[in-house]
Order: sequence, then C-alpha cells, then structure tokens
Amino acid sequence: MPPSAPASSPFDTHAAPAPPRSYRTIALIVACAIFMEQLDATVLATALPAMARDFHVAAPAMSVALTSYLLALAVLIPTSGVIADRFGSRRVMCASIAVFMFGSIACSLVHSMPGIVAARLLQGMGGAMMTPVGRLIILSTVDRKDLVSAMSWALVPAFLGPILGPPLGGLIVTHLDWRWIFYINLPIGLLGLYLVWKFIPDVCRPRGAHPFDLSGFILCGVSSSALLFGLEWSGPDHPGQLSMPLLACGVITAGLYVRHARRRPHPLLDLDLLKIDSFRLSVISGSLMRITQGAQPFLLPLLFQVGFGYSAVRSGELVLATAFGAVVTRSVTPRLLRLTGFRNGLIGNGVLASLGYAVCAVFQPDWPMWLIFGCLFCCGAFMSFQFGAYNTVAYEAVPMEQMSAANSFYTMLQQLMLSVGVCIGALLLRLTMTARGHVQPQHSDFSITFVAITLISLSSTWWHRAFAAEAGAELSGHRLRR
Repeated sequence: MPPSAPASSPFDTHAAPAPPRSYRTIALIVACAIFMEQLDATVLATALPAMARDFHVAAPAMSVALTSYLLALAVLIPTSGVIADRFGSRRVMCASIAVFMFGSIACSLVHSMPGIVAARLLQGMGGAMMTPVGRLIILSTVDRKDLVSAMSWALVPAFLGPILGPPLGGLIVTHLDWRWIFYINLPIGLLGLYLVWKFIPDVCRPRGAHPFDLSGFILCGVSSSALLFGLEWSGPDHPGQLSMPLLACGVITAGLYVRHARRRPHPLLDLDLLKIDSFRLSVISGSLMRITQGAQPFLLPLLFQVGFGYSAVRSGELVLATAFGAVVTRSVTPRLLRLTGFRNGLIGNGVLASLGYAVCAVFQPDWPMWLIFGCLFCCGAFMSFQFGAYNTVAYEAVPMEQMSAANSFYTMLQQLMLSVGVCIGALLLRLTMTARGHVQPQHSDFSITFVAITLISLSSTWWHRAFAAEAGAELSGHRLRR
C-alpha cells in the first residue's frame, strides 16, 4: 500500500482547502496569467527590427529590450515567496498582473531606447511574480490527490508561450504595428485579474514574515545577472574582455551567497532545501533538461528558415507541433505516473525526451511535413510529461512552512535555466560555425548543435536514477511490486 500521509503534510494548509472539484479551475486561472507572461517573453523577438527603425538604432542594439526583461525576472523571482507570505498570494498575484499590464502600456507608448528598457524592467517586475506565486496558489489550494493533474494543466502555458510568441509577433508586425504586441496583454490581463480575485480562495493569508534578506537579494541579483549576460556575450563574435569578467563576477558572488546563506537563519534562497532528496534531484536533473527545452524554441525556427529556407509561416506551423504534443500529454500524465512511478517515469521518459531532440539533427529539407511534425509532436509530449513530473515530486517532502521558499528557489532556477538554454544554444551554434568557417549557419552546424544539446539533457539520467523507488508514491498512486 502507498505510505500514509504524515501528520504534517507538505500540502496541508492553515485555511480551508478549495473544493476538490475546483482544482482544474484554479490551475487554468493560474495558467492564464502565466501564459501572458510566457507569451510576452518571446513575442517581442520578431518585432526588434521594426522597433530599431522607429528608435533610429541598429537592430542588434535592440537585444537590450529582451535582456532587460530577463534581468528583472532573474533578480526578482527569489523575492516572490517572501512577498507572498507577507501580503497574501491572491493579492500579490493580482498586483503582479496589474504591474505587468502597466508595463505593457508603457512599452507601447515609448519612443526611445531608454524608455523601452525602463518599461521592460517594469514588465519584468510583474512577470517575476506570476509563475512562482501561481504555483504557490496551486500547491496551497489543491488536494494532494489532484496535484499531479493540476500541475499538468498549469504547465501547458510554459510550452505554448515560447512557441506561439515568434509567429504571432511576425503576424502583428506584418499586418499591424509592433506596438500591438503589447496591447494583446491588456484583455488577457483584465480577464486574469477578474478570475483570480473572484475564484481563487485566499488560503495563503498574510503571515508574520521574517526580515527581508537584503544582502542575499543583492548577491543573488548580481550573480544571476552577471552569469546570464556573461554567457550571452561569450563566443567568437563578442569580446572576451567583457564576458570573462562577468562570468567571474557571477561565480564569485554566487560563492559569497553560499557563505552568506549558511550564516543567516532565513536567507532569501534557503540552500538547506537541497538536503531534501526529491527537491535536490528535481532541481539538478530538471535544470539539465531545461537547457535543452530553452534552446529548442531558439534553434528550431533558425533551422527551418535559415538552414532549410522555409518560409516563416511554414516554420511556425512545424514548431507548433511541440505545443500540440504538450497539450495532449497534460491529460494522461497522472495516469502514466500511476503506472510507472516518478523514478521509472523520469528515467525512461527523460531518455526519450532527449533523443527526441537528437532526431532534429537528422532533419532534411526534403522530408515530408507530416514526418517532421510528428517528430516534434513527440518531443513536446515527452518534455511535457517530464516537467509535469519534476514540478510535482520536487515538493513532495517540503514542509509547509518552507513551501514559499522552495517555490521561489525552484521557479528562479527554472526561469534561469531556460534562459541559459537559449544562451548555450546560440553559443554552440556560433562556435560550430566558426570552427567550420561558415559565415551563415548551415544545416550541418545545426546538426552538431542539436547533438551537443542532447548530450546535456541525457546527463540528467544519472540524477534520475538517484531518486528513491518510492519517491512520490503518495502523489502518483503508484504501487511498488514486492
């Protein structure tokens, strides 16, 4: 039989739980806010040349519009748990949506580079709270038996946003004006505000919070920002005089934070959480897999449009296959975990998810559309199952009083590793092009990059095997054979 629930369950709440039938409603409402944030994170990329013309700058200079947003996310996500504990999750969720909407309006009105940077930072302040606080709402309102299903429903926006963003941005820029990219956030945000306030129970009420760890916040912000930008500016096309000092600064400040966290009773990111086996293994293995998942939305459109010469429309149709795979898998994830258990599921599916992207290395421009579409559909399905399992088993043994801290820690790394995936994918592609003497990326350059990315995610198998056989048995309902 599955082990009985402990006296102090990590998913118990100190207020009345939501009705059992409401878990899909809660998950989909949270997903609405997360979708808006995830969509905006990628939809801007195709509009940068048009924005550069309006701002009278070179198109490469507009990359700061993307990195300023990522910077705000990386710096502020660790504060989400503290803020939610102090003011209440429902209030913070509504406030984050409102800030994100105001940032979107500001982005649509600016006429200069400094203006877009400031507006994107404001957007990032709101976006940084949406995903971690949304997950905290699910963890605090959904019954244990429904948690896997709820997480699967809420996970879909993380796949849909990055995939739908580029083609949607291209359509808007072609037929309207780039400012409409930011206007589309307004109706979604208004709907999210109404649904969160009306239907989300206020179970995470304000509690006495520990003093804010300002020193830890500064160290984490400097470290994550320096590492991200140092990695982005690495490679043959960028001066090492800038990237190496940034990477060194990131490593040093990370070490200083580890020392700081060991001495402080309540640090911003509680490293003691890594002593919990299921949380530590989910963090490590999930980070490796997310490098592949982060690189995929960047590499695939380039492969199809630059490597194969496909049109943007045809490329978008193919990339959407991964989203369809993710959507289909959301409903069967709980049943699959009940059959396999978390450990076996993560091991077997992790290999399939990694090898799925290795298949992209052998894509050919003359392959039939249905074959490429089917391969990418499977890629999305495998990755959806994998992250649904990670996002549930990670919190299995986390005490309720540490749930906010664990959620902030996990979500920060999740966002950071997806961004790292984009940087590593771009870096590997540039290095391959340089080594082979190519000015423009060729099909073979993409093939080598996909294989290298696959090896990174395959290395997570070592950590999947370290999960206990009974890990998450109470959550999945899996019965071990004696």
